[in-house]
This record gives sequence, C-alpha cells and structure tokens, in this order.
Amino acid sequence: MKLELKIRYGTVSLLDKYFTGESIDYKKIFAIIMPIFVDQAFLILMSLLNTAMISSAGVAAVSAVSMVDSLNIFLANVFIAVATGGTVMVAQYKGSGNGAMVSKTATQAISAVTIFAVLISILVIIFHMPILNILFGQAEAEVFHNAKIYLIGSCISYPLIAIFQAITGSLRGVGNTKPCLKLSLLMNLTNTILNVLLILLFKMGMEGLVISTILARTLGTAASLIYITRYNETFHFKIKNALRIDYAILKKVMFIGLPFAAEQIFFNGGKLLTQTFIVQLGTLALTAFAIANSIAMLFQLGPNSLGIASVTVVGQCIGRRNIRDARKFTNSLIGFSAILFVIAAAVLLPLFPLLIKMFNAPDEIIPTIFIMILISAIAQPIVWSQSFIMPSALRAAGDSNFTSMASLVSMWLLRVVLGYILGITLGFGIIGVWMAMIVEWGSRAIIFNMRFKGKKWYAHKLV
Repeated sequence: MKLELKIRYGTVSLLDKYFTGESIDYKKIFAIIMPIFVDQAFLILMSLLNTAMISSAGVAAVSAVSMVDSLNIFLANVFIAVATGGTVMVAQYKGSGNGAMVSKTATQAISAVTIFAVLISILVIIFHMPILNILFGQAEAEVFHNAKIYLIGSCISYPLIAIFQAITGSLRGVGNTKPCLKLSLLMNLTNTILNVLLILLFKMGMEGLVISTILARTLGTAASLIYITRYNETFHFKIKNALRIDYAILKKVMFIGLPFAAEQIFFNGGKLLTQTFIVQLGTLALTAFAIANSIAMLFQLGPNSLGIASVTVVGQCIGRRNIRDARKFTNSLIGFSAILFVIAAAVLLPLFPLLIKMFNAPDEIIPTIFIMILISAIAQPIVWSQSFIMPSALRAAGDSNFTSMASLVSMWLLRVVLGYILGITLGFGIIGVWMAMIVEWGSRAIIFNMRFKGKKWYAHKLV
C-alpha cells in the first residue's frame, strides 16, 4: 500500500513538474490529449485494416491506393491547413477569454475550408486523367485503372471530410476533444464495417472501398453538423452565419492557414514527386513503400496525438501571453513523445511477423520492409518529435511563415533531391528513398530548435 502511494505521488509530482503551469494544469492537458490519442489510434488501426482488406484485391490495388493516397494527402492538406488556421485562432481567443470571437472564428473557418474543398474537388475531377498521366503514367495498366476509380471517389468526398476537419479542429481549439473522438469513431467504424461488407464479403474491390469512404464521410459530416448546431453551446453555430463572410476574421485565419496551405502543397508535392520515382522502381517497390508507411504510422500514434494537442495547449498559452508556459509545455510534449517512440519500438518490433501477415506481402519484399521499419524505429525518438511537434507549437504562436518556408526548403533539398540521388542515381532503391526521409527529419529538427530558442516565434500578436 505504501509503495503504491509512493508511486502515485511520484507520478503526480512528475506530471506537476512538466505539465502544470500558470495557464493550464496537467489534468486539463491530458484531458485534451487522451481523446485525441484514442481518436488517432482508431484512425491508424482503421487505416491498417483498410490497407490489409484492399490487399485481398491484389498488389495492383494496394499500389493504386498508395499512389492516390499520396495525391489525396497532397490535396486534402490544403483545406486541413486552413482548418488549422481556425484551430490556432480559436485556441488563442479561448486563452484570452473572448467567447464571442471564438464562435465567430470557428464559423468563418468552417466556411473557408468548405469553399477550398469544393473548388479542389471540382478541378481534380475535371482534370483527373492528365493528373494521373503526369504523375503515374509509368504505372502498370491495372494499377492505373484502380487509381482512376479511387481518385474520382476520393474527390467526391473532399468537401465532406473538409467540413468534418474544420468542425473538429475548432472543437480541439477550445479543448473540447471528447466530441471529436465520438464523431471520429462514428465515421471510422462505419468506414471499416462497410469495407468488410463491400470488399471482403461482396468482393467489390476498389469500387467497394470508394463507396464505403463516401458513405462513412457523409455520415460523419452530417453528425458533426448536427452536433455543433444543436448540442454545442460554445460556438452557437448557425448555417446562415456561415454563409456570411467576415473578412476581418477570415484575414486572421488565413494569416495562419495560407502559409501552412502553401507549405502543405509544396511539402506533399515533394512527397508526391518522390512517389513518382518510386513508381520507376516497380510495383513491388511501391507496395513495400505503402506497407512500410502503414506500419510506421503505428509507431507515430502517440507522438501524432501530442502534435495535434500542442496546437491547443500552446495556442491557449499564447492567448494569455504566457511564453514561459508555452516553452515549458512544448519541451515536455517533445520529451514525452520520444518516450512513447521507445515504448512503441519495444512493443511493435517483436510483433513485425504478425503485422506483416495482415498485408499479404510477397515474400521477396518482407526483408526490405523490415529494414525500413527498423531505420524509422531508431531515428524517430531522436529527430521526429522536434521535426513535427515543434513546428506545430511555433504555428500555434502565429509563426506560420517561418515554419512553412523551413519545411519547404528541407523537403525539396533533402527528401526529393537526396531521395532521387540515393534511390535512383546511386541505385539504393526504396531504402535510399527512405533514408533521405530520415535525413530530412533531422534537418527540420535542427532548424526548428534554433528558431524555438529565440524570441521571434512568439512576437506575432493575433488576438
């Protein structure tokens, strides 16, 4: 009993030391983190299961999903970036105690994100064939056919996921993460259940994947709109208010959102370009890359959650102009993230033989996939957290222009150029491309650390 009390007291003391400040205490921080963690766990597990299920339709289907998902991430991150601008502004207004501006900002963010998503969706549907030919023209015919079906279906669902992301982003900005969890569970469990029915049971392959995605996102979006319209008292959201554009508020949202959107366009454009020269290495290399990425997401589950939570936590500290707390919590979240990576490696690396069976991977690519996962497991505790959580914290303080420029330079000079040199020119193949990604993480970590040590990142006054 005494030992138990000592352990409990010691744990509370550590939490107080690293996660309690003048702005917020550890109980509130972990109340923000835990629903996000569960949400991310389900998102990643659902993604793993979906990739495993579509693998039953063959290697061509897995390759097509991997190819188009890189394009989907590239496009979707444009409107998610604008939603992040809303999250930052909502968090800062929450921190400053301005409830009226919290509501107005959330409404304008939802409107802006919806407009962006509809425009992107229309343009990609119109020009889908030229886009696929430019990016993946060297892919095998069956892979290309599957990619075409998946891309059009994804485009139809863009406005749905955009509205969902804007709503949940605004809710996270005020620290209201439990409804985000429930809405995400509803959408992702529906998606998985439909995938089981349409892909595994009815053998509909790529068409089944597309139908389940659209139906699940329709349900998730409808549920999120009903929630903020009828049950949420923080935003007082009304459709008629969303139809009126308030340019003063929108300008502040875009100050954060547009540089981040530009960053996402060029950052994910670089990843997309990387994907095009992976296509040159053949379908097996593309499949190995897709499976390795899916497994690597499991390692990033906890740290990703901390990165998302950092926007709310740091944003609220900056809203109160408490720079000391903003610095303290950023460092604490990065340290906690490194610990989570070590734990994930200790648990997941021994489970690799079981994980790889989920994907029906050809025997000849399994050693390559393991090497890629091992490289990530070693590098992530050292560089990933500072490479991804720290820029989220900087962005929450309004330092969006710097983080965007730094990310673009490191992406194009290292992941793209170095990836091509190592993977194609020097002949290291998919391992070379993967190593270039690790080097790029390291460069970002150094750049953002230097910025964080100075004063310019918190000099922006948005509220």
